[in-house]
Amino acid sequence: MKEKEYRMATAARGALLFMKGVPDVALGDRVVVRDHKGNLRNGQVIKTSTEVALVQVFEGTEDLDLDRTWVRFLEEPFEVPLSPAILGRIFNGVGEPRDGRPPIVSSLKRNVNGSSVNPASRAYPKEFIQTGVSTIDGLNSLVRGQKLPIFSGSGLPHNRLAAQIVRQAKLPGEESNFAIVFAAMGVSYTDARFFEEEFESSGVLSNVSMYINLADDPPMERLILPRTALTAAEYLAFDQDRHVLVVITDMTHYAEALREVATAKGDVPARKGYPGYLYSDLAEIYERAGRIRNRHGSITMVPVLSMPSDDITHPIPDLTGYITEGQIVMSRELHNQGVYPPVSVPPSLSRLMKDGIGKDFTREDHPRVASQLYASYARALEARNLASIIGAEELSERDRRYLKFAEAFEKRFVGQGEDDDRSIEETLNLAWDLLSFLPPDALARVSEADIKKYHKWEANAA
Repeated sequence: MKEKEYRMATAARGALLFMKGVPDVALGDRVVVRDHKGNLRNGQVIKTSTEVALVQVFEGTEDLDLDRTWVRFLEEPFEVPLSPAILGRIFNGVGEPRDGRPPIVSSLKRNVNGSSVNPASRAYPKEFIQTGVSTIDGLNSLVRGQKLPIFSGSGLPHNRLAAQIVRQAKLPGEESNFAIVFAAMGVSYTDARFFEEEFESSGVLSNVSMYINLADDPPMERLILPRTALTAAEYLAFDQDRHVLVVITDMTHYAEALREVATAKGDVPARKGYPGYLYSDLAEIYERAGRIRNRHGSITMVPVLSMPSDDITHPIPDLTGYITEGQIVMSRELHNQGVYPPVSVPPSLSRLMKDGIGKDFTREDHPRVASQLYASYARALEARNLASIIGAEELSERDRRYLKFAEAFEKRFVGQGEDDDRSIEETLNLAWDLLSFLPPDALARVSEADIKKYHKWEANAA
């Protein structure tokens, strides 16, 4: 392969290097930048024209002496080596080890800029994935091949919840064939150590491939990190026939890095300064998850994003909601009350839940119990609002029961310990314990057979 090296950099702006008069350079080509000290930096061509080639340098362009900077165009896409040895390892955004161990040596290399799954080849997502978290398993079930984001806010414990999902997630019946790819962008050193120690101490690290970009690492590395992680996930899923759960945190840091590059390139800004192609760029990442017809493996994705100012209409959560199949929304109010995980039940949903629960997947009564819990909690919130106006003592006996139900629901069902790994059976039994605060005639969404088998009204009434 003929490589071309030039010393024709004319300007550097942020993480972008402007090259003038470079012929025959293709969009997406991998680039190696050698500075005046002999240090190498990774880059990629992101824009070409007859006059200029624009190179995105993942390590940034700080301290570059343009007159003594050599740029080599490798005439190949950005690739990462892949093998089963990526499990149990920790990498940076470009796939280089950051755990002090040797790099992956493999003849198999894949372009990180993979394409989304062809809709004609997709298999419909189904089969329940157990996370051990009641608000997800019981009310917003995750199914194999789904994209279910977590919408959080600054200061809320989304990293702790993400770590708990990684530790506890399993596909019932195929635990040995389950793997996790964990990608973190813009996290603090403390958070990075937290993730590493959590996975190591719980014994799941050997089944996890981690990709970490720290807050003081180059922001541009965040643009390639999710693509590197998903390339590893595709290898594990479709070459190794594993069921892979991809957890990505925090997509807001990714979008901010994208905005930074777009501004430096001179792209026309859209909502809140983000480029107009933010939707298609996010879709390129999210749509790489799913199941492929006649393939055993699958990729299920849980992206985490922190909503600026807790604004769910912000462009990042707004566009994410269009692409994915539901959302788990975290509540600052519940967090302030000491509830963990502080999942806000009313705005949370899983659009594919119905295809992964019920008789053949979880338990026969699961769909009806979930519907009843939603309805009862919504009714309880109405009673709570009324009590704030007229006082709880003025409420009817039934409304006071709804208040007790809401309090118990938030403390016992929504709230659970970080090490509390509940089976779906335990979650459903707990749901019935809570529904037993209410009389049978208040439960219109479950069957009489369900009430006869699971309801404990007499014990709670006494």
